[in-house]
Amino acid sequence: MTRIAPDARIIDLTHGIPSFDVRLGAITLQRTLPYATPGVHLAVVDPEVGGRRRPIAIRVAEDDRLLVGPDNGLLWLAAQRFGGIVQAADLTGSPYRLEPVSATFHGRDIFAPIAARLAAGLDLDDVGAPLDPEMVQPLPMPMAELEGDDLVAHVLAFDRFGNVLLDLEHEELTAGVGLRLGEAVEINGVPGVYATTFADVAPGAVLLYQDANRAIAIAVNRASAREALELVPDARVRIRRA
Repeated sequence: MTRIAPDARIIDLTHGIPSFDVRLGAITLQRTLPYATPGVHLAVVDPEVGGRRRPIAIRVAEDDRLLVGPDNGLLWLAAQRFGGIVQAADLTGSPYRLEPVSATFHGRDIFAPIAARLAAGLDLDDVGAPLDPEMVQPLPMPMAELEGDDLVAHVLAFDRFGNVLLDLEHEELTAGVGLRLGEAVEINGVPGVYATTFADVAPGAVLLYQDANRAIAIAVNRASAREALELVPDARVRIRRA
């Protein structure tokens, strides 16, 4: 990329996404980009490399941002965060791929050189064939729902501390089950507290809290909520006032 676009500033946001975890990659991209300078954003979590998924580049409606990566849902949440997709290109036959293209290393041979060309000033129409934005692969996501007096959420992802990200926001807790900060709560039958921060509960205690991106998460102070509650991706989490 520096050879193609020597004046571009390259910022490595993360190499910490677990292998094959497209959804965590998409969530991370969605949450990170609002803090990043507008420009060209390259993301690759690609368990179907060499398969039938397309390599794509897209332009979003807000902030003059371009996203480059596999068409497997990875770019979808970030695109929606910035007003949706207004232009897309299929990079399958791009003249700016590195030849010969490896069957298993499209990050190097397709995505990186094309992202660099875009950073150097080329337009989407220059690097690939026009693609209907409606044809870009969405990312299916679970949704929290009320079941009687309970709010049933789902596990979206985990961080390295074992904290558990849910498909839930503060407003859904307050409107759905009437929960307020500082109140006792049950999470899959385990007692906890809806707290502001870890220091609000004793070591080893369970808490619901708003994480840095204002989404609701589960934690255990100084331990792993993932292990303590024996949670796995997509598991249902039943929340009720205690």
